[in-house]
Amino acid sequence: MTRSKARLSACLVSSIVLALAMAPAAVSAPAAGASAVRSATYSAAQFFETIDYRLAGGSGLAFSHDGRFVLTTSDRSGVYNAYAVPVQGGAPIALTTSTTNTTQALSWFPKDGRILVISDKGGDERARLYVRELDGSLRDLTPEGRITSDLVGWSGDRSTMWIASTAPDRRAPDIFAVDPATYESRLLFQNPGMLIEAISPDGRWVALRRQSGSADSDVYLADLSDGGKPRLITPHEGMVRHQVYDFTPDSSALIFGSDAEGEFGRTYRYTLASGAVAEDLKGDWDVTAAQFSPSGRYRVSAFNADARTEMSVTDMKTGAPIDLKDLPIGDIGAVRFRADEKQVVFTVSSSTSPADVFVADLKTGKTRRLTRALNPAMKESDLVEAVVIRYQGEGGVTIPANLYRPKGATASAPVPGVVMVHGGPGGQARRDYSAIIQHLVNHGYAVLAVNNRGSSGYGKTFFRMDNRAHGEADLRDVIAGGQWLRDQDWITDDKVAVMGGSYGGYLALAAMTFHPQSFEAAIDIFGVTNWTRTLNEAARLPESRRTALYDEMGDPATDAERHRRISPLFHAANIVKPLLVMQGANDPRVLKIESDELVAAVKANGTPVEYVVFPDEGHGFRKRENRIKAQETYLKFLDRYVRSLTCP
Repeated sequence: MTRSKARLSACLVSSIVLALAMAPAAVSAPAAGASAVRSATYSAAQFFETIDYRLAGGSGLAFSHDGRFVLTTSDRSGVYNAYAVPVQGGAPIALTTSTTNTTQALSWFPKDGRILVISDKGGDERARLYVRELDGSLRDLTPEGRITSDLVGWSGDRSTMWIASTAPDRRAPDIFAVDPATYESRLLFQNPGMLIEAISPDGRWVALRRQSGSADSDVYLADLSDGGKPRLITPHEGMVRHQVYDFTPDSSALIFGSDAEGEFGRTYRYTLASGAVAEDLKGDWDVTAAQFSPSGRYRVSAFNADARTEMSVTDMKTGAPIDLKDLPIGDIGAVRFRADEKQVVFTVSSSTSPADVFVADLKTGKTRRLTRALNPAMKESDLVEAVVIRYQGEGGVTIPANLYRPKGATASAPVPGVVMVHGGPGGQARRDYSAIIQHLVNHGYAVLAVNNRGSSGYGKTFFRMDNRAHGEADLRDVIAGGQWLRDQDWITDDKVAVMGGSYGGYLALAAMTFHPQSFEAAIDIFGVTNWTRTLNEAARLPESRRTALYDEMGDPATDAERHRRISPLFHAANIVKPLLVMQGANDPRVLKIESDELVAAVKANGTPVEYVVFPDEGHGFRKRENRIKAQETYLKFLDRYVRSLTCP
């Protein structure tokens, strides 16, 4: 039987599978001798009733002063707010109760129950720093005349907090020292235009980073006891990425990263007194974390191992890793220490399990689970683990991707597919929990989350392959991912869509524009449509970010012709397959007008277009009700234009 005939004969089976997918989750037991019942099917609302837990930021204090609570951000109420999770167990306690704007928890105060949070308005990314006082009121800590603020960290003795704050006429934030008792602030460091990375615990040194390109950066140190003029500590030739990880707790050294040697980033120790540099940590993948407990007794190290985090906590006295007992299979992340170093709190997550919060005794390694993030109405066994596959891209380049195969998908019951494209441009499709992906897979769609050339995590050569060549070979990697799906005998080869957000949204649009027959439909989630406008708007960014963006995408002053050539808006007449566009009205990165203009142009073709705008969102949808609506829209669109119950 030919493959096309096999598809025809499988159509009825696929229709039955789809009908089962649309049925209620409770399914009666099969008759004797029948095949096993497929997994339960869940609604978008059920997936998003799963709770997103995020520990307080690494620059803050996650444990309360008395050790009784852990500070988290979660969307338990449907809007992100700050919560205190009892260490001894029990329901999280709401510390903020916003019903409109996302509030993110940053830190406890070191001696009482106050906390620090940041919040913007409707996703506009102009965040301000607030203290939640003991009576529950919020006090704005943003210095007078400043428009944004954020926490940089606490001094080693916890007598001072350091915040970064931006003036209306400046693109880069300056550093202020704030008294935690009186809230009086003073300018500590005026930023010459770099990225603020860290301050040493003794308050003497500021670590800064300057981006010269997307794959080229430098680390500078400013000695505040000697005028504070930044001094380069990473001189190099060619393109080398440098980054800051942490100062040592005794303020004697800075741990920084570099990919100068080999393909992957490793860490180095820079001794502040002498300027001596020594290799610190390396492995077979990029180092992604290198931090210390308050006294330096424990060290956290992590690697980005094939889109999954491998993390360990080492006792520096013995040199042995801490054996954390009774943990579920998954990635450990966001490690935070208690001030007395008796306990550590962290998250554990996987493809089938969102991040849950655990606490461990550092002496015994015994762990306790503090949260249950997955909706209790759902079974983790009904979800699908990501499997890494690799396929050949243009020029023999190997492209990694994460495959989610629906349960029950076979050659006799093939399923439609979706190629998912991450943002960035230099992001990475990770093997962590995604409600968006799991919901689609649960409803019978295979998802291939591609890491096209230019993605991070696979070495510096791979990362740099798309520089000033976006929308070209990286786009063809996405097209090749679609073909890889079609080549699987358990995929309905004429029912494959493409979908992505931000830069991934751009590539989804570019696929439909420049390869108009490559997919049956596309979903664009706030993707760039007009690079000329977007890159001109980038002139308002801080110098380091603007320089890096122009290095990767090209300067609009010199590369305008190429930007126009790769922009879907100017070639929208080519788009002939159904399109769904999602946009936040307050998006400061991809302006709403970008989506407005593209939708109007594609409608003029007579092409089916659906357009959803969230008036209270920015670059990413944060409110639960909006995420549910978006997810329901994705599925309805795909069911209508990609998967149909009508047999050929």
